[in-house]
Amino acid sequence: MSRPVTLRSAAETEAGRLPPLLARAERLAGAVLLGDHGRRRAGLGDDFWQYRPAQLGDSRRLIDHRRSARGDQQFVREREWQIAQSVMLWVDQGASMRFGSSPDLPQKADRARLLGLATAILLVRGGERVGLTGTSLPPRRGNAQILRLAEMFSRDSAADYEPPEHRAMIPSARAVFISDFLGDIDEMRTALTKAADRGVRGVVLQLLDPSEEAFPFRGRTIFESVGGTLSHETLKASDLRGRYLERLAARKTELQRLCSVTGWQYGLHHTDASAQSALLWLYRALDTASAR
Repeated sequence: MSRPVTLRSAAETEAGRLPPLLARAERLAGAVLLGDHGRRRAGLGDDFWQYRPAQLGDSRRLIDHRRSARGDQQFVREREWQIAQSVMLWVDQGASMRFGSSPDLPQKADRARLLGLATAILLVRGGERVGLTGTSLPPRRGNAQILRLAEMFSRDSAADYEPPEHRAMIPSARAVFISDFLGDIDEMRTALTKAADRGVRGVVLQLLDPSEEAFPFRGRTIFESVGGTLSHETLKASDLRGRYLERLAARKTELQRLCSVTGWQYGLHHTDASAQSALLWLYRALDTASAR
């Protein structure tokens, strides 16, 4: 009889995560929408967007004669861009993301899930299809998809470092990868190369705890991976600081290089910084990625 009880307890724990995550993501997305007018642009659609002066090469069929009759200049009536695009998300759920150096700071996983879900909310409100990389949750629109994403984001992986998912990339779509990217760099290289081969452009957001940047450790220290598979003890942790910071800097440089050659945008966010500023950067960086 213990197994059903254990299963129910685990299910209630998982379900209990969803309302707080959804509520925080909704608040965060709402705060960004108040300060940003969204992803509107000219293109195919039915809704009026703006008038602009006619330019050389514009078809005469585009001229709005009623607006142009008010003066000596001809104007074109532009319609709002309404082609729903697909955006695929990958939010690292590996054990390394469940690290937080202080009770006052969120775990990397918590911040990554919040940013991933808030980004999805903004995109769905803009009429775009959002889903996960891979085959588990194809891009769709609507509030039901947000609930599915919240459920998927609440699952943890047992692996110390989760490789980025690059299967079933939709050609010419966009993607968002959020992780600490401290695992095997070859996995990331493969993912971005395959994405670029299919015309996928996107955003890479590296998310780190402040202690991972500062390496404040001294004296006897035991370093253990969150998943418990890796362990290293040293009597002089400060002696490792220089080599650690060099390797971290090299990892950032390589990520930036990979993004540059594949047409992606790279960003860095720390868990002691504002989640709102990170979401705003993500939202705008996706516009840059789609314009390439």
